[in-house]
Amino acid sequence: MPLHDWSAVPGWAELHTYWMTELARHIKPQLPPGYRARIEAETSLTLDVEPDVGVFKHSEPAGGDPAANIPAPDFSAVVTEVRQPELHIAVTRNGRLIAAVELVSPRNKDRPAARRNYGGKYAGYLRDLVQLLIVDVHPGYADFSFADFVAAELKLADRPPLPAPFAVSYRMVPAAKPGEPCLLEAWQRPLTVGAPLPEIPLALDGDRAILIDLDGTYTRAAAESYLT
Repeated sequence: MPLHDWSAVPGWAELHTYWMTELARHIKPQLPPGYRARIEAETSLTLDVEPDVGVFKHSEPAGGDPAANIPAPDFSAVVTEVRQPELHIAVTRNGRLIAAVELVSPRNKDRPAARRNYGGKYAGYLRDLVQLLIVDVHPGYADFSFADFVAAELKLADRPPLPAPFAVSYRMVPAAKPGEPCLLEAWQRPLTVGAPLPEIPLALDGDRAILIDLDGTYTRAAAESYLT
């Protein structure tokens, strides 16, 4: 199915949930024995760039209070925060996270704080030697790209820019000996509104990978979301 223009089409939240489901169903049969794939939800906390902070003075506890021996904090502050449930696919083996699939939502990059938060999360996967697939079908937002953010965080030289919309899949190969550098390999796929989505590998380790059918899973999710 041709990729929708998500700057003009409503219903991303519903499509996101169905697409995650279809991707998990697509991944599971391809995994080697002992591997597991499941959709996980986590609550993400993002502080606003300029939080509304109010400082309050503490009163001392009464002398008979058991807390009397604990000093009061120097100050208390109220900050504006955003807590958002986020879905991703986690591939595990023996309880250890092996690979992750992340579908970028507009709210992941609509503010500088969100860009830092999620960009740091994606780079953190790779620093922990977790294989990673990022799919971002949302253009715009001042030409920001999580692929470029990760490249800057990991100091990847001589890598061509990859503006949104895009799909990028990273393979991290651990060093053979302690102290030696790791090898990072990547598959970059620019996406085009109105064109079918490509296939892209999802690495499981330094040797094995499975092929992810972005177009087929997107098409089925769009049908579930009444977008066909």
